[in-house]
Order: sequence, then C-alpha cells, then structure tokens
Amino acid sequence: MMLLRLLADKEQVGQRREFYISDFLSYRIDVDEVTKYTSLITMSQDADIGGTKLSKFLRPKMVIRLYHDARMAEVIKNQDIGRIHPRYDYPNNKMHLPDEKQQINQFLKEWLQLSLQLGQTKVDLTSHS
Repeated sequence: MMLLRLLADKEQVGQRREFYISDFLSYRIDVDEVTKYTSLITMSQDADIGGTKLSKFLRPKMVIRLYHDARMAEVIKNQDIGRIHPRYDYPNNKMHLPDEKQQINQFLKEWLQLSLQLGQTKVDLTSHS
C-alpha cells in the first residue's frame, strides 16, 4: 500500500510527514489516531505561489482510514465532505457525481504516486496540536 510506504509503516499519533514536490507545492500527512487495527490520517496539499497561499478550495484535504489487517485505505472525508457514498443518483441536491467515491480514490492514488516519485521528505515527530 502506497500510504504505508509514505509513512514508513511506523505511524505514531502526532507524526507529520511532508513531501516537497517543488518550491511552491508540498503534501503533508498527519497521523491523527492509531489503534490496533486501524489508523486515521489526514493528507493535505499546501501551495504557495509568489508568496501567496492558494485558497482553501485549491488545497485538497482528505481524511483517510487505514485498515492494517486488510492493508486497505478508505477516504472517509474529502474537502470537509464526510460520508462519501459508493454511488450517487444523478442529479442530486449536492451535485455529487455518480462515481464520486471512485474519482476521489483515483485522485488519492495519483497524489500518492506523485509524492512517492517526486517528493523529498523530512520526518517531524513533534506533536502538532
């Protein structure tokens, strides 16, 4: 699982890993919770162009549950939208796409591949409350 490779399979609550893609783009993984069978992490993008931080809407953020035994990950919150359903009827009142969960998972996969291929990292074990 790509997420476990990024976390070096040693996640601890409060751990933060940052992956610098370029001078203005980085990704961050924060470990929020670790239990015997699962971990909860937040992955977010930070972009700074010309000294200006991009709007919150242009900085993706996902909350992901890792299932240790199954070696699976599930996006449980995306851009502050929780409870992502496998399929949506279309049209719907929130204008979710019929295959929104699949598209979110594909985006996460591409995000992780970019972090693994191009990211330079440092590990910070201090708590970020």
